[in-house]
Amino acid sequence: MLPKEKTDEMTQKSGVSPEEFDRIKGILGRTPNQTELYIFAAMWSEHTSYRHSLKWIKKLPRKGDCVLVEAGTENAGLISIGNGLACAFKIESHNHPCAVEPFHGASTGVGGINRDIFTMGAKPIAQLNSLRFGNLNSKLARQYMKKVIQGIGYYNNAFGTPMIAGEIFFDGSFTHNPLVNTMSVGIVKEDSYIRAVSKGAGNLVYLLGAPTGEDGIRGALFASKEITGDSVQELASVQVGDPFIERLLLEAILEMNETGAIAGMQDLGASGIACAVAEMSAKGHLGMKIDLDKIPLRSIDMDPWEIVLSETQERMILVVKKGQEKKIEAVAAKWNLICTQIGEVIKETNLLFYNGSRKVAELPVMAVNSGDVATVDEREDKEPEFYQELKSFSIQSVPEPKNLKEVFFSLLKNPNLASKRWIYEQFDTMAGVGNMAANFPSDAGVVNVKGTDSALLMTVDCNGRYVKANPGRGTQIAVAEAARNIVCTGGEPLAVTNCMNFGNPENPEVYWQFVSAIKGMAKACSHFNLPVTGGNVSFYNQYQFKGETVPVMPTPVIGMVGLLKDKNNHMTLAFKSKGDMIYLVGKSKNDISSSEYLHSYHHIEQSPAPCFNLEEELKVQQVVKSLIQHHLIRSCHDVSNGGLIMTLVESAVARNLGFDITTDAEIRTDAFLFGESQSRIVVSVASSRETEFLDFMMSRDVPYSALGHVTKEELRIDDVSFGFISDIKKEYENALEVSLNEPTII
Repeated sequence: MLPKEKTDEMTQKSGVSPEEFDRIKGILGRTPNQTELYIFAAMWSEHTSYRHSLKWIKKLPRKGDCVLVEAGTENAGLISIGNGLACAFKIESHNHPCAVEPFHGASTGVGGINRDIFTMGAKPIAQLNSLRFGNLNSKLARQYMKKVIQGIGYYNNAFGTPMIAGEIFFDGSFTHNPLVNTMSVGIVKEDSYIRAVSKGAGNLVYLLGAPTGEDGIRGALFASKEITGDSVQELASVQVGDPFIERLLLEAILEMNETGAIAGMQDLGASGIACAVAEMSAKGHLGMKIDLDKIPLRSIDMDPWEIVLSETQERMILVVKKGQEKKIEAVAAKWNLICTQIGEVIKETNLLFYNGSRKVAELPVMAVNSGDVATVDEREDKEPEFYQELKSFSIQSVPEPKNLKEVFFSLLKNPNLASKRWIYEQFDTMAGVGNMAANFPSDAGVVNVKGTDSALLMTVDCNGRYVKANPGRGTQIAVAEAARNIVCTGGEPLAVTNCMNFGNPENPEVYWQFVSAIKGMAKACSHFNLPVTGGNVSFYNQYQFKGETVPVMPTPVIGMVGLLKDKNNHMTLAFKSKGDMIYLVGKSKNDISSSEYLHSYHHIEQSPAPCFNLEEELKVQQVVKSLIQHHLIRSCHDVSNGGLIMTLVESAVARNLGFDITTDAEIRTDAFLFGESQSRIVVSVASSRETEFLDFMMSRDVPYSALGHVTKEELRIDDVSFGFISDIKKEYENALEVSLNEPTII
């Protein structure tokens, strides 16, 4: 038995708790060596095992008519999209690496999520991102944003997948801890996707791609604890990527898949080789024998534990059918990629790691890989006291503004609402010429499915302010808005992936937020019949600053994919012609809760989430879907952040048109224009089809109202001019860049 001092030293260095150390000894029947202990520590970390969240994410709906691969079974979700094709898609976070090294953290986040897609044999056709940064009056927040944008652009533009859609939000809670969530979408034939499984005892194991180095070692453990002022010392935990090698990997794997020689494949992400071989072996109920001496290294004198836990990017583990190795080696040589046999699949359900003839680790597959072994089944959750205070909020306590134009222009310049042109111009949006929304802006991204009549629709959505005010309702709204964006583009929502960004789960109030958000997501997804095919949980997003713990605003990002079955039904958000009538589908309410208007203009930070009802939302979406299918409307744009006024502006600036509307006398004017109550969609109707539109709406049980009409260039509200579209467009499109050039306050 080891002396207590030695045990304490081992647990402290590895990151496992004393209780876990004892559990590991019980599993092995002996004291683990350094390599074994570090593998257990990485595999049982929150980032890898989901030890604090697995119980709850299993409650999300997983089954659906279109689902080919359920959540947790492969590298990404897989759904059928017709014509013998399938869509692979997933979203993940790279928050902690970006907090320490934003450029490389962001770039490798893009690389990692793309590998999850093409590891399944799918060709990535679209990229999306969901980003959070501190207020732009902070020098640090600006630095984070610029470096993250540069990192995403560097990797994505070089890799050659178009950036289709995204969102960005600024709040002080993200100043030291930005959130960088990236989503990738790909297409593969239904009958030819590659599984992340170890098959066939005697099959050979190959390592394909970049040589292994010291970058990213123990990255999973780094991502499983909070960021502090000392986190910069863990810079080695941040990976460095090479998009040019990744592009070669993509082409090689697509070609290798055609040979039929691949029995299974897994990309090397968190916890490197250790995680990849453990997960593949567990799914196949077999083991692997790996010889570390055969692994190509770019760093000398690496210890065994460093080799197996390195998170060097652009690497894949392949299980190759015995006797077909030459096919794989030939393709790798063609693309000038290192492809080395490093082991074989074995019947025993153990992972064996050797250095030549010397065994350096022996681990039971199911124990090291199983999240259930490490899972903390019960974690205390507690509703924060301030949630009760929110219930006393009343709109009557907020004075109505005397100058609506002043409010309008303050929102127009608000970085959370203004155009993100400064950002998306740095991304390649046209690679592969599949982007159908570049010149036809829509609520969701649109990518052509070549050789068919259909297109894929995709979006990422979450308003963290709503979630902070009411985690359950706020997450339901995120699901609803994502579905609304796809419906407004003419499509049918199919399935969901998610990225759950929260603070420390050991804090009962943070854990309550997480659990409530999961419950809200499950309820909304079930209501809309949307299966959750996978995702990511990112905890410990908080920072110790001047003795205080600052958690990020809870941000459960919803990534959603839908199908536009007939490309002729592609609906855009842009007003089309002067004289078209403008209608609001859905009901406006006296509600300014958690709106950007309430927060930024009145500086009221605490209020309930906006009004929302799942059944009302579903009815509105079904009506709009029918309007598009019957070709009764010319544009369609949902009301979300910034309220009705920003929806109208976004529809107007797309084609340099104006609008003339009248507010609802029964609703407070500020609530009507700037409130963010949900389940509302603005549509425009050609005057020649207005009668048909009205007849259709009168036959449906959904409220609607006339707002006004499209004008040539002027914006008028209640007969008051708010300016001309040329000036407003300039303000709207340049506001973010102007904010970045203003002097910082902190």
